Amino acid sequence: MDVSVRYFGGKRFEIAARGHRILTDQPVENQGEDSAMTPPELFLSAVGACAGHYAAEYLQARGLDAGKLEIHVSGEKGDRPVRIVSLDIDVIVPGLSDRYREGLLRAVNLCLIKNTLLALPAIEVRLTTSSESLEHVPALQ
Repeated sequence: MDVSVRYFGGKRFEIAARGHRILTDQPVENQGEDSAMTPPELFLSAVGACAGHYAAEYLQARGLDAGKLEIHVSGEKGDRPVRIVSLDIDVIVPGLSDRYREGLLRAVNLCLIKNTLLALPAIEVRLTTSSESLEHVPALQ
């Protein structure tokens, strides 16, 4: 898996992966234009989308309706260095029978991103000063 992130002016960045593009920005109170989600909001979105993927797979495999499936993720910022110190993932499935509750929770707990946060990956930060070493990804027009 790979993504490219480029500075896009102001407080905005463009993120590209497999031909898909999204922007991030900051709220006006952080000197942004509030034109897109912030990186932490994208992080919470990724957690929610991952949990939703596993929930939908579970429901669909059992012939259950996933049409009203909803995931709500909230995070609390704090500590030093600043980081997200807690996450709450609420899985909302109107009308789900008690018979499927535990299985659905087990399925959601298989979420790749959630499990990555539980067993932290090695992270290496490198600085490159030559643009020749970076793969060229055309900018968003």
